[in-house]
Amino acid sequence: MQTFTFILILVIAVVASQPLTRLFRIVPLPIIQIGLGAALAWPTAGFHPRIDPELFLLLFIAPLLFADAWEAPKREYRKLLRPILSLAVGLVFFTTLFGGLALHWLVPSMPLPVAFALAAVLSPTDAVAVSAIVDKETVPKNLMHILEGESLLNDASGLVIFRFATAAALTGSFSLWQASLAFLLAVAGGIAAGLLAVVVVSWVLKLLAKFDRIAPEAQVLVIMFLPFAAFLAAEAVHASGVLAAVVAGLSVGRTRTANQLSVSAYMLAHSFWTMLAFLLNGTLFVLLGLQLPAIIRTVPPALIDTHWLWQPLGIIVALTLCLILLRFVWITVAIALSRVVSRLLRLEQFHTTLRTRLAGSVAGVRGAVTLAGVLSFPVLGLDGSPFPGRDAAIFLAAGVILLWLAIASLGLPPIVNGLAVSHGAIHATEMRRARIAATEAAIARLEGVAHRGGTDGAATVDQAVAEGLIATYRRRLALLDDGQTPREEAVALQRSESTLRQTALAAEREALRGLLRSGEIDDTTFNALAHELVLHDVLAETKAGSH
Repeated sequence: MQTFTFILILVIAVVASQPLTRLFRIVPLPIIQIGLGAALAWPTAGFHPRIDPELFLLLFIAPLLFADAWEAPKREYRKLLRPILSLAVGLVFFTTLFGGLALHWLVPSMPLPVAFALAAVLSPTDAVAVSAIVDKETVPKNLMHILEGESLLNDASGLVIFRFATAAALTGSFSLWQASLAFLLAVAGGIAAGLLAVVVVSWVLKLLAKFDRIAPEAQVLVIMFLPFAAFLAAEAVHASGVLAAVVAGLSVGRTRTANQLSVSAYMLAHSFWTMLAFLLNGTLFVLLGLQLPAIIRTVPPALIDTHWLWQPLGIIVALTLCLILLRFVWITVAIALSRVVSRLLRLEQFHTTLRTRLAGSVAGVRGAVTLAGVLSFPVLGLDGSPFPGRDAAIFLAAGVILLWLAIASLGLPPIVNGLAVSHGAIHATEMRRARIAATEAAIARLEGVAHRGGTDGAATVDQAVAEGLIATYRRRLALLDDGQTPREEAVALQRSESTLRQTALAAEREALRGLLRSGEIDDTTFNALAHELVLHDVLAETKAGSH
């Protein structure tokens, strides 16, 4: 009962954070959610949960990354693959090395392997927090895609390096060759596990499709298990479960898996993952807040030499600024090298300004993966003694997460202001071309039905219905092919059409409620027809939003 109550309170906190963002507009949503979590964990509140890091990664991070990867713009990721991999892999190694050295210099009592492990777990970024801090429309599209792609992949690379550094701290030995080989095997195993899980799920869905009238809920349940299956399969062979979940998400939309879903199942799956991602994102920050009071209540002695307050705060500030500086240096050097390579190989070059590089540096906010990783530090060493530097590492990680969120909240909006270029016209043109192609394909398929021979009654009915649908599609195609209408007039027409459609749908709803009240239809009929109206409403809003 206590577990259920705790889960219910978490959900209430996530929901309550939404109206609070309207009351405190200058405070980003993640900080409000962290504050709610900290308030729940106040000594008198009684909520002091202990997070199992492995279970946390399985239940929260794996499905969240899967959902983000499924919805990710794959075409843009392919175009931006070089900068994404540079940040997701190269920057992680760079941060681990130089961030670890800086940590050891700031906290001499922290062993160097532990410092490297902490620097590695401080490498994963949280693009969701960035999206909550600034409007995505104000951030350049390429920069936002790079940040999102980086956050999908650097969780895996950071956690894998963290494991090796922690093992070195436990055993006191380290082999670069063995670590490099193990890293490659962990990455390869994660990719293989993700792809294998997608293949198995696709086969199961194909098997279910052979049976008539399979409930769409059953198909969605199969998809729901996909990130967990990929994660567990990878962890079973000591590979990266996080990477497996990401690969599964990236692959599920590019393979025949999604095609095995019925239309109802696809809509249901999309709604399910959208809602789950919203809930998990909010819950992550609330859980982060729940951990903070216990973390900051006692400052580790390793961080206190001169003053109990200013020295640990100074170390957190210095460490955070150091990580931002390392990120800026890497981005600057990587862009310079990329330009040289692009000139030599005659590849497309990405032009960036100082403000763009600064925005990319400040936007590297740390989040829940960092906290989950640092909490997985061993409590005891192999000899049974306390693991050196564990409390200091957890304290510093929590401080960096909070401070970086604050810096990004205050500094990122003015940095990105005016950087973004509107892509509305380009997107509208792409949508129009796609609609024309889809409509022409539908007409061609229906013409095959209309011209099919047959004199029986069923064939005649099919031909008549097909001809009617062809006429509807041709009217739609005529509107899409009319590219002469001025942009302003087209927008005005679209708004007028949307308004009138909403008026008509509202009239239909009122009529249905009247029939229900008068007893002319029952609740089953009302619910079925109301569901149809909801689908029409969603379709209308989607079309209006795409223009």
